[in-house]
This record gives sequence, C-alpha cells and structure tokens, in this order.
Amino acid sequence: MDEIETELSVPEGFVESQPGAAPTAETNPSWQRVQLARHPKRPHSRDYVQALITRFEELHGDRLFGDDKSILAGMGFFEDKPVMVVGQQKGRDTKDKLLRNFGMPKPEGYRKALRVMQLAAKFRRPIITFIDTPGAYPGIDAEERGQAEAIAYNLREMVRLATPIISVVIGEGGSGGALGIGVANRVYMLENAYYSVISPESCAAIIYRDSGKAPEAAAALRMTASDLLEMKLIDGIVPEPPGGAHLDADAAVAALRDALKTALAELQNLSPESLLNQRYEKFRHMGDFFLEAAL
Repeated sequence: MDEIETELSVPEGFVESQPGAAPTAETNPSWQRVQLARHPKRPHSRDYVQALITRFEELHGDRLFGDDKSILAGMGFFEDKPVMVVGQQKGRDTKDKLLRNFGMPKPEGYRKALRVMQLAAKFRRPIITFIDTPGAYPGIDAEERGQAEAIAYNLREMVRLATPIISVVIGEGGSGGALGIGVANRVYMLENAYYSVISPESCAAIIYRDSGKAPEAAAALRMTASDLLEMKLIDGIVPEPPGGAHLDADAAVAALRDALKTALAELQNLSPESLLNQRYEKFRHMGDFFLEAAL
C-alpha cells in the first residue's frame, strides 16, 4: 500500500526533546498524537460518512435489546459502488455526547454492527468500518447484557464474513472496544490516530501508580500509526493535513477516499475463499512470538 504510506508530519506545537530526557507532555510525539486523536473538533464517523457515502440509509437496533446510538450503521454507495458502513460515533455537544455515550458502545451496539455486517456478507457488499472509541462501555448494565461475549462473538464472526472488510482508525482506537469492529482485510490508521490495548492514563495508573505519567506510558505503549505500521499490525497510514484533520477536514476526507478506493479495488479481485484466508492469516500471525524468537 505504498500509495498511502507517508512520512509523518510534525504535530502543531511540537517541542523537540533533548537526548536522554524523559518524555513529557510537551516533548513526547506519541502523547501529542493522542491529544490530536482526542481533539473535540476532529472529524467523526458521521462526518466521513456524509462526505464519502452517498444515499446513506441508517439501520437501527440489534433485534435483541435496543438501538445503541454510539454505533452508526447503514448502507450506501462509495464511488457508486454499494457498501455497508459501521462507525463509532462520539457526539459533539454535551447532549449529543450523552446520546452517543461518548462513543463507548454497549453490547447492543456491537450486535447491531454485526447484524449489519452479516447483511453485507449475505448480499456481497464490502464493509467499511470507522473506529473511534476510548473503549467499550464498562458499566454494570453493559456487563449484565454480556459486553465481553458480544465483542468476542464479533471477533469470531467477522473472521467468517466472505466479503471485503476495510477498517480505518480515525481517532481513538481503545482496546477490545475498537477491535470489536476491526477484524478486517485491510486496517488503516489516520496519521494522528492511536490504537492500543489500554489508554495511556490507565496504563500509567497500573504500571507507575500515577496517571499523571500518561505521556511516558504513551511512548512505551507504541500506540501511534508509525509504530503499528513498523510492527505490521496495520496495513497503511492515511496522511492528515498539517496540524491535524480538524484543521482541514476536506483534505483528510480526500486522503481517506484515495485509500479506500485503492483497497476496494484490490480486495474486490479476490475470491470469497481468498478473502477469508487472507483475513485469518493476517490476524493469526500478529504477535507470533515463536517466529520472532526463531529470528
């Protein structure tokens, strides 16, 4: 995917650290990218859907409990080709954030997402998912309704969907909450997004007993797009305009459009069996410590 790999630009306000100095909020590029990923004016899933998907029709409900507004799901057309879309939506103002549960899906959200993706497989439509969540909702009501089971079930079933799947981390990629819609043939990240098993604050609280050391934890977690591309955990980086996507949403949309067009063109030439095998092998070899030890 040479078309979308890029040299990462320096975030606005970056201060170069001195050799040997401990990372701080001002000198740590990983932490600065985390802050950009969380920027309140950063484009959200609905913004990309409105810009990229024509004739979009939203679908609601998981047919079991209810409709989780933190998951945006539906059908439409990308470049005049029918697709299914699933995205995590955070909300803008206070009222909308509460409605969207701050982008933290509950079990019914993951089940709605899977219902839509299974429809896509049935009608052989490609699936595009937009990942942007601090994590799955950890509340007692979500646990009572089977939060862990819903995410685990999505992971298993997404491996089995015989249709192209493309996932893009557009902001925060928090743990299993992100992975629950992220098992794809192609996984991309916007330049200033992050994708991690845990948030920097939670990691710092556990490892350092001090959540104030989040910048240090962010550097240790290697959660940025360049880190994950180097470890072959993602397939490419989508460039952002200088300073971040919130400063020029049109440029961010254009770059993402190019990435999606290239990926769909490649994947639509593969047979259903090849798509399944490629997806399985991709995730099966992540974290292959036996292979690393042999090397």
